[in-house]
Amino acid sequence: MSLNIVRAFEDKEIFGRLIKKQETWSTWKVALRAIFGLPIDGEQFEIYRKFTGREKQSSQPFKEVFLAIGRRGGKSFISAIIACYLATFVSWRSQLGPGETGYVMVIATDRKQASVVLGYIKAILRLKIFKGLVVNETKEELELTNGITISVVTCSYRSIRGYSVVCAIADEVAFWRSEGANPDREIFTALRPCMANIDGSLLIAISSTYAKSGILWEASQLFGRDDPDVLFWRAGTMDMHPTFKERVIQRALKEDYSAARAEYFAEFREDLETFLSVEVIDSVIQRSRYELLYNKRWVYNAFVDSSGGRAEAMTLSIAHREAEKVIQDCIRVKKPPFNPGQCVREFAEVLKSYGLTSVTGDKYGAEWVTSAFRKEGIGYKNSEASKSEIFLEFLPLVMQGQVELLDHREQMVEFRQLERLTGRGKDIVDHPRGLTDDIANSCAGAAVLCARKPTRRLGIRRLTFGPGEENERGERGWRKLF
Repeated sequence: MSLNIVRAFEDKEIFGRLIKKQETWSTWKVALRAIFGLPIDGEQFEIYRKFTGREKQSSQPFKEVFLAIGRRGGKSFISAIIACYLATFVSWRSQLGPGETGYVMVIATDRKQASVVLGYIKAILRLKIFKGLVVNETKEELELTNGITISVVTCSYRSIRGYSVVCAIADEVAFWRSEGANPDREIFTALRPCMANIDGSLLIAISSTYAKSGILWEASQLFGRDDPDVLFWRAGTMDMHPTFKERVIQRALKEDYSAARAEYFAEFREDLETFLSVEVIDSVIQRSRYELLYNKRWVYNAFVDSSGGRAEAMTLSIAHREAEKVIQDCIRVKKPPFNPGQCVREFAEVLKSYGLTSVTGDKYGAEWVTSAFRKEGIGYKNSEASKSEIFLEFLPLVMQGQVELLDHREQMVEFRQLERLTGRGKDIVDHPRGLTDDIANSCAGAAVLCARKPTRRLGIRRLTFGPGEENERGERGWRKLF
């Protein structure tokens, strides 16, 4: 490694060609020195101490680096610089087998998010000094002549196994889920063995801050500790990008103080907490129960989360109550793109099969939704409660074990991902940025409707099938008392 990353950053024939004012990147250059174990002196050390909390500098490159940086602080550009530097100025051939490919991975919640970093990487590799280095380019990969491939992948612990990874950039890791189908910890657990046998490999998690959960929050506990392998660096937007317009930050502080402190000052939010724990939501899921057939014994309630068919799913949940327990019977999910009118027709048929002539839902496109269901012979009632109010009323039903939910993976994940915003008057329950809660919303809505009013029909008694509650077809049996 004849040319260190800071010199390459300043060289006008290399990365410096893309930088108008080097002085505005002075704090980032200290961060790069820290990451790669380069000397830090005088004023640079004061910057290092301020943003790491450390009193000593490591003379060796770190294996893992967690950068909690304010929004618009230059994270994506620096990530691309590091990726290109390690892909082009470092020789990995001696550590790779014959014909083996080394990977620089950009990992994000989705490919659209990761494409921001990939866009910077493509721009850098178009510089004259790198001419001829790229031999194959696709939307998601850049294959280089030196045996290195730069690749964009989504944050799935299954998709990253089996590769030899020289550099991994975990983009906006604070917004990865700490629970659900691909928890952030599982992804890092899968990734580390891919890098373990490659000396000099680097794992970088770079993100704005968010809630006090997940792998970035856990890494923040290393602030001020002299760990030889892992570095945690935390700095606000203006610290890393001093020319950013301060009035934008001041306006954001007035609109939502807590959110702005996280976005621009790299502070973890005090007002966010997980709405339902994994253990609690798992305790009310009836494994291998996917749907229950209609039975005239019960009065059913239904809730729909409407959609125009372009960006979000339209969902339906039907439930009934037995004594003090609410039981979910049916889930329908129509994912975009779809024809809203056709979706309403399909949902109406399902509602009628459960003896329903009306459905409750949110106020999304109220007039259109009302008319569409009326046309199919179903009355549509606007929910009097907001989504947050429904979730908060649903919470004690779950906590007290008074609800039985169907075994539906997406519904389970949505419930696990819900967050509760506290400390601002009424609590707000919502999904994190970039995720959804359509199925969870319709489920909670139907359950709350059942809990609010009696649903028992007279003159019928339950007939069980053997020791269980259902026969082999999943039907519930009943017989008349008279």
